[in-house]
Amino acid sequence: MTRAPLHPQPMSLEQWRALGEDTSERSELQEGVLIVAPRPRFLHQRLLTRLASELIVQAPPEFVIAAEPEVVLTDTDRATVRVPDIVVARDRDDLVALTADDVVVVIEILSPGTRHVDLVRKRGEYADAGIPHYWIVDPDDRPSIELLTRDDGRYIGDWHAGTVEVTAPFTAALNLDALT
Repeated sequence: MTRAPLHPQPMSLEQWRALGEDTSERSELQEGVLIVAPRPRFLHQRLLTRLASELIVQAPPEFVIAAEPEVVLTDTDRATVRVPDIVVARDRDDLVALTADDVVVVIEILSPGTRHVDLVRKRGEYADAGIPHYWIVDPDDRPSIELLTRDDGRYIGDWHAGTVEVTAPFTAALNLDALT
């Protein structure tokens, strides 16, 4: 198991990329600070896989669905790179790495250890980066989803449960009860 080296100073995007791949931990870069967390639990991964599968089947060919990709939100000296649970991006031939400009929907699944970060910090970061839609899935008890749309620089939206019809960026029916 490789471990990410400690970085006492804020990291640049080049330093982040030089770390290479590490599948033993979940690493993100938050304003130049390396954030390391344990991998999500199996139930979280199962929900992620089922939701991504539903979206893949229903997405038009001009969209690509990816689980746990790196998304560069800012590439300044204090770069921010997040690893959302699922992203929806517009597909194109030269798409190799994702930036916020490529992403049309970012989806986070709440976990006990990430709940506050997903509901507060990432909501602000994704909105500031200009990502049009942010969906937050809460798997507790009966699964629900907050469908947020960026409006005037911030997200607005509501929580839904059961089968949810989304219309943007494409039309899809999400049966939240079947995810768990």
